[in-house]
Amino acid sequence: MFHEGGWVMYPIVATAFLALCVLLERTIWWLGFKKNIRSRDQIKAREALGTGNFGSAWDLSNKSSDPFVKNLGDGISHAHTSLLAAMQLDATHWIERSEARMWVLGTIITLAPLLGLFGTVVGLMGSFASLGDDQLAVSKVTGGIAEALIATAAGICIAISCLLPFNYFRKRVSALRGEFERWINHTELLAASAKAHGHDLEEFSTKLHISR
Repeated sequence: MFHEGGWVMYPIVATAFLALCVLLERTIWWLGFKKNIRSRDQIKAREALGTGNFGSAWDLSNKSSDPFVKNLGDGISHAHTSLLAAMQLDATHWIERSEARMWVLGTIITLAPLLGLFGTVVGLMGSFASLGDDQLAVSKVTGGIAEALIATAAGICIAISCLLPFNYFRKRVSALRGEFERWINHTELLAASAKAHGHDLEEFSTKLHISR
């Protein structure tokens, strides 16, 4: 079927291989991200921050592999300038990593059917070009139509195969963005609560900055 689909099958297969590489890379990245999540560390970090025990929260952020706890640590280290800005900047880096190479899948979803359509046009052109030869007209016409259908089917199949995981990964990115927003807002509230009880995070961050 690959040879019967014509030369357009070569770029179609190339897009399929590229899509497979991106899907594998994204799957591995998300599995690694999920593996590093430590719910207990998040709870401990929030409790330490809310009670004004900034040293424990800072030490936990250095030991934990949890991206949210590390995000908190980045905010603590820059609280003398801006806790919120530092955490948002760090969260932006995580969001960018989660969206990496998603544009490739989006392009393939559009490109693969277009390549299939192009193969259809090429196959039909070959069929019409052979109509003048009575002896070979039937075989060439059917061969051209088969070439057109194979290329079109392959392109659509690739697009469908990429569309579902593409939307799934987009949903995961959107959910991650929401989780970071809630985490940062909660952290800001806890820092404000600790400050109201006489524990100044900015002062701790300044001392931490000087000691470093």
